[in-house]
Amino acid sequence: MKIKHQIAISDTGFLFNPATGESFTVNPVGAEIINLLREGHTWQEIIDKITEMYSVERNSFEKDLHEFAGIMKMHQLLDKDE
Repeated sequence: MKIKHQIAISDTGFLFNPATGESFTVNPVGAEIINLLREGHTWQEIIDKITEMYSVERNSFEKDLHEFAGIMKMHQLLDKDE
């Protein structure tokens, strides 16, 4: 997954898509996922880091990450090829 380069992201989890004019707020876990995406981490690296950081069950988080990615795609925050 890759976040579109034009998406503005604040340290507090506020996202702005200038292409659509939409803005979003994510929780701290969502902000961490977005930061990891921005740093170029793979899907598996993100799963490994988040499950370790938050002591969350891996299968549960994988499902949540997939759902989060779907929402991001729906709102045009990810590159089309992702």
